Amino acid sequence: MSESAFDRRAVAKSLVGFLVAAALLYAFGYVLGWQSILSALASADPTPVVLACASSLVALSLWAKGWETVLASLNVDVPYRDLVPTYFAATFADYVTPFGKAGGGPFVAAVLSADHDASYEESLASVVTTDALNLLPFFSFAGVGVVVLGLTGSVPRNVRALVYGLGVMALCLPLVGYGVWRARGAATRWLSRILDPIASRVRFVDSESIEQRAAQFFSLLGDLGARRSWVAETLAFAYVGWVFFALPLWLAAWAVGVSLPLQLVAFVVPASAMASLVPTPGGLGGVEAAVTGLLVALAGVDTATAAAIALLYRVASFWFVLPVGGSATLWLTYRG
Repeated sequence: MSESAFDRRAVAKSLVGFLVAAALLYAFGYVLGWQSILSALASADPTPVVLACASSLVALSLWAKGWETVLASLNVDVPYRDLVPTYFAATFADYVTPFGKAGGGPFVAAVLSADHDASYEESLASVVTTDALNLLPFFSFAGVGVVVLGLTGSVPRNVRALVYGLGVMALCLPLVGYGVWRARGAATRWLSRILDPIASRVRFVDSESIEQRAAQFFSLLGDLGARRSWVAETLAFAYVGWVFFALPLWLAAWAVGVSLPLQLVAFVVPASAMASLVPTPGGLGGVEAAVTGLLVALAGVDTATAAAIALLYRVASFWFVLPVGGSATLWLTYRG
């Protein structure tokens, strides 16, 4: 009963999130002018949009290949053909849940440990490691994009603080993450201190058990760090996957007759992804507004065309991925 209640709560949160997102998207189009946006969308070439959708699938498939490499370093042998639908299902979990990145990892770790010869801790360690390595291109390309934009003098004065601030975040957050990793022993102790008062009041929270699992989890990450031969291969898949993940924005612009500089794409994609922190599934509403604003400010695109590019980009990178990931989730849940 508790599981079904949890499922109902999760579904309810997702539905509320999508309703909020629908309101934000309507307001987004209302402010910019739906008629102008729809006119720009009507003139779009469908071929680049189809290519953009395919590019999103290629990106996810490459990141799944990187995950296979991480699992192999833990001596966990899972066929790549099984990892692809699992990775798509994890992406679906990320996309349908507000702040969903916190839920996709545990979900896919649970699926992997149930279906294959891997513990939950091993599975979760592999997912977290793969996600961390996939973020390195995100930050480094954003940093490079900021540098190139700054050197070419193409950053308007009124948005310099925003652009350079995002660039500093892109460069500093990996250092913060590394610092947390170096202080993992203290992080485990802090986790226990935070959970102790909760455990005294909530029956099903066992702080000691969670602390032990966290220590085991960090130990597995340490084992991964000691076997560095796999890192270069995983990073190669991460960087190439990121190129295919960013390509849909360039293709969306091409669909409406706009040619975006590659350094601008390299900056706008990760910068707009930070807007996914808004409490809606997949950052709906926030990402579209961020892409539109950045294209208007940095590329001089008119608002209606920029909004059309943002919506087409999200069709390829979000809406198209949803049914694919949802189908993978159903297959993993109900297969015999």
